[in-house]
Amino acid sequence: MDEGVLSFKAQLEAAVTTGGLKAKESAIRSSKLINSIHEVVKSSFIQQGIAPSRIAPPLGATVKELRLAGFIKQKDQDVCVLPEGYTPKHEIMVEGLLNEAMDLYGKDYTERTLVVNIRSQVSSLDKNFDTLFERTIAEAQNLHVRCPKLVMGEVYMIAVPEYDVEAMRTNQIEFSKRAPKVLKYIKSFSAINLRRTSTGNDHKYERVCLLIVDFRPSTPIIHHTTASLKDAGLIPADSTIDFSGLSWQGFTSDLLTIYNERFHYGAV
Repeated sequence: MDEGVLSFKAQLEAAVTTGGLKAKESAIRSSKLINSIHEVVKSSFIQQGIAPSRIAPPLGATVKELRLAGFIKQKDQDVCVLPEGYTPKHEIMVEGLLNEAMDLYGKDYTERTLVVNIRSQVSSLDKNFDTLFERTIAEAQNLHVRCPKLVMGEVYMIAVPEYDVEAMRTNQIEFSKRAPKVLKYIKSFSAINLRRTSTGNDHKYERVCLLIVDFRPSTPIIHHTTASLKDAGLIPADSTIDFSGLSWQGFTSDLLTIYNERFHYGAV
């Protein structure tokens, strides 16, 4: 993940120094920046023993995302591990808001697809929190209501401290001096993490990674532990919160373990 975050930083700051805020926004909308994180997630699954042919989109590619149908909408998923022994089947949907719509994969195939979505927020963390968090919950609900057994992960990267938007307007790289509300993010994402069973809690993810990154150094610092966050002054020294369940460490292996438990051992 260190290399992925470094690539993200290099591309983001190059866009800002050459084209200012508009170039940064354009790069984010095009998904060029976040693709470096996509590649890390794909590589991690492959390192865990998943055949590269079962990763969609393939490693190094950004096209051929799976457009999976949930209860409310069909949406392209960032990274998927395709189920082994199952073949996509066209299916006319008979429930939800997509009643009578064509599902190109079918419910059985969809439910056995391991899904990971990836987002980033590097500025205006407080301003956009509610909207983005609601969207994160909605994505899990959309798929879990229709496919309760589906195993779903979320990687959510935040810049702490965040980039200064006003400095970007003049092509400058600076960081906000406002104290980031890291504890709010940790508590919120902990509340939608670790969906243990396939019944209920449709708004939760089987595993969330809250990627808290300090982009100020030439080599960004990723906080993996509660102790690291305390040492950096990002959460109170006497805080009893446990960050370990949100760390990148063990993210893909945890998802694969849950997948095997939910379906059967050796499923992946």
